Amino acid sequence: MNICVVSETYWPDVNGVAMTLRRLTTGLVEHGHQVGVISTRNGRRTIDDVRGLEYCQEVPGFPLPGYSEVRIGLPAWRALRQRWLKDVPDVIYVATEGLLGWSAVQVATSLGIKVCSGFHTNFHRYSQYYGAPFLEKFVTNHLVTLHNRTRCTIVPTEDQRHALRDLGIADVRVIGRGVDTELFNPQRRDLRLRTCWSATPGDPVVIYVGRIAEEKNLDLTLRAAELMRARNSRIRCVVVGDGPALPRLRKDYPQTLFVGQKTGEDLARYYASADLFLFASTTETFGNVILEAMASGLAVIAYDYAAGRMHITSGQTGLLADIDDEQQFQKHAARLADDPVMIRNLRNDAASYATTQSWDAIVHSFEDLLAEVCGCEEFKLQPIQPLKNTPQQLQHTSLSTK
Repeated sequence: MNICVVSETYWPDVNGVAMTLRRLTTGLVEHGHQVGVISTRNGRRTIDDVRGLEYCQEVPGFPLPGYSEVRIGLPAWRALRQRWLKDVPDVIYVATEGLLGWSAVQVATSLGIKVCSGFHTNFHRYSQYYGAPFLEKFVTNHLVTLHNRTRCTIVPTEDQRHALRDLGIADVRVIGRGVDTELFNPQRRDLRLRTCWSATPGDPVVIYVGRIAEEKNLDLTLRAAELMRARNSRIRCVVVGDGPALPRLRKDYPQTLFVGQKTGEDLARYYASADLFLFASTTETFGNVILEAMASGLAVIAYDYAAGRMHITSGQTGLLADIDDEQQFQKHAARLADDPVMIRNLRNDAASYATTQSWDAIVHSFEDLLAEVCGCEEFKLQPIQPLKNTPQQLQHTSLSTK
C-alpha cells in the first residue's frame, strides 16, 4: 500500500505519539509498504530519524501557548492537495486533530482518498488543568466532528473506545501498543547510576518518566513518594522528563531528584536502575511508560484504566488503584515502602509479562485495518515484496498555509 501519515508530532519529538508513530511506520516499511509522513518542523530531525520513509515533508507550526513542548501544525490545504494529486495514497492516517490534521481530512475527503484517524491524546480534558475549563465543550465538539468525517478512529484500549462512543464518535477501533524489550529490560540496570542517586544496592528507588505537566497528576505521585520515604528513609525518588510544571515541582519537592529528559538507551538505563514506578495520571489514552517500566523490571503502581487495566494484574504484575482514589493509590505506595519481597516478585512478574507484548502483532493489526479502510484486501492474500528503492532524503519542504 501507499500510506501517508499526517501528524503534528513525529520522531525525534519526545512523547508517546511520536514514539508510537515511529514504531508503526517503521513496521509498515519493513513489511514492504510505501510510507510518507507529513509533520511539523523539528530542527533536530536528521536523515536517520526518517530512514526508510518515502518522504518526510515538514510544515510550519507554532508552540501551544503555555506548553512549548507541544506544537500545532498550520493548515496546508494547497500543498497537501498538490502532493496527493501527484502521488495518490491508498489511505491516509491522520494521527492528530490540530489545524494540520483538520486540513488533511478536508483535502483527503475532497479528493476521494480514504482516510482514518487516531485518538492519541485526551486534549478535551486538558483545558481544566490550564485555567480554561470553558473550552472543554468546544474542543470536544471539534474532535467529534473531525473523527466522524473519517472512515474510522483508532484508539489503544477498550476503555477509550467506550469513552469515544459515548462522546458521539461513530466507528472506533482498538489497536493496542507494544514495547521494545530489546531496549527496555532489567539488564540495563546500572549500579554507578544508582550511586549518583545516593542509592546503595538495597535502597528502593522510585521513578517517574514522562511530561512534567499538570495533567500528569505529579503532585499525587510525589506525595506518595514522600509517604514512602516517611516509612522507609532509604527511599529515593527520581523524576525523568521536562515540561511546564518543572519549576514549581522542583521548588515544592526539594528531596526529589529531577534529572531532565532522557531518550533511547540512556532512558532505558534510568528505568532499569530504579525499582518502583509510580504513575498517577488519569488523562491517558494509553500510557506507553507503563509497559516500558514493566519491561524494565519495575514494580508499577497506577490507576485501573488504560494501559494499567489492560496490562497489569493487580497484586501480580503491579498494583492498581481505583480511578481517582488517591487514598488507595497512596496506600499501595506505603505498602511497598518496606516490603522488598513483594517488590522483587512484582518486578520479576512484570518483566516476564512484558516479553509477550511485542510491536510485531500491533503493526500487523494496524496494517490490516489500513487495508480494510482502503479496500486493499488482496494485499493480505499475496506475499509482500520489499521495496527495491526507498528514498532516504529528508525533504524540508514548507507547505503553503493558504
